[in-house]
Amino acid sequence: MAKEMVLSGCAASAQAAKMAKVEVICSYPIRPYTALMMELAKMVANGELDAEFIYGEGEHAQLSVVLGASAAGARVLTGSSGVGVTYAFETYSPIAGGRVPVQMMIADRALDPPGDFGSEHTDAMSCRDQGWLMGWAENPQEAFDNCLINYRVGEDHRVLLPQFVCQDGYFVSHIPGKVLLPDQSQVDEFLPPYTLPHPLDPKHPVSHGPQIRPDQGTIMDLQRAQAHLDAPAVIKEAIADFNRIFGRDYSPFVEEYMTDDAEMAFFIMGAHTMTARHAIKHLRSQGVKIGLVKLRFVRPWPTQEVAEALSKFKAVGVVETSTSYGGAMRGGNLLHEVRASLYDLPKRPLTTSFMAGLGGEMVPLKEFYYMADILSEMIKDGKAKKTVYWVGFEAEA
Repeated sequence: MAKEMVLSGCAASAQAAKMAKVEVICSYPIRPYTALMMELAKMVANGELDAEFIYGEGEHAQLSVVLGASAAGARVLTGSSGVGVTYAFETYSPIAGGRVPVQMMIADRALDPPGDFGSEHTDAMSCRDQGWLMGWAENPQEAFDNCLINYRVGEDHRVLLPQFVCQDGYFVSHIPGKVLLPDQSQVDEFLPPYTLPHPLDPKHPVSHGPQIRPDQGTIMDLQRAQAHLDAPAVIKEAIADFNRIFGRDYSPFVEEYMTDDAEMAFFIMGAHTMTARHAIKHLRSQGVKIGLVKLRFVRPWPTQEVAEALSKFKAVGVVETSTSYGGAMRGGNLLHEVRASLYDLPKRPLTTSFMAGLGGEMVPLKEFYYMADILSEMIKDGKAKKTVYWVGFEAEA
């Protein structure tokens, strides 16, 4: 029977892994993701979860262990945060190129410097071009749901890709929220047992590795690219089934909030979306026509859906919790993707980038009001004064 609990994002992810019947887990400690492994270790020790729990020598070892286990046909889970994510970097491309659907939960934190324990997306965003599926949870409920959704999509034989299932450090990983846990029968209906087309098996030897696959017939990079082209259809199917079985109302790629008559909007992902919603409700009460578009998947990037969602506004503020030093327009990674998505439209909104929450900082309501003032000025002037604002450090709008 379904039940409601108050859980942190890490605890919610652990419950999802348990209900997904994960078979091999590999851990190595680093805040704030460690709480996930603490929960899973207790489940295994108490006999609640029948899984092999392995302690890695480091993050590189973690990913190597789950790569082998997944290639042998086990559903696996690992995770990390901050510099731990980058320590394992060498393993990401071989896992994706080998089409092994490993799941890695990333509870974001800032890289050194400053390395703060808090939300910054730079650790995971540094890995976005390695061929993994990637998306962020806004709250503990989405942390639970995204774990199941990503297993379903990543393990589909049309996709067979690993997944970075991300949540903001502290703001989601450690702050409790209400989570509706479904009945196990619902999870079993949604998520079939994991099967790999060519698992490692002594009785039926096959070759696995970074430069060859059993059915290799074309360049492996092309296969990986094709898998990302095939993934959107699978995501739509999975989300439709998830909504039907669990009674949710998720959009596959972008979610809109108060956008019906909006002239401007925040484009955002992750935990700070919650604060943005409260800011928008207050601004709406003052007659400001503003809305919000939340991104659910960074990879595959939903070009058409983003373009359709943003084309109706006069101005869009892209709220960034990571940056791309020296990149085009000196903005963050999301601004580059948004502008590319809008490029072919006959009429495009004005856009700017708001750097907010870097270093794990909070993004309070007053900063969203400040961003809204800048968007209003852009509409009034018919142009963007700047392509990037470092929120909290600007002398004036």
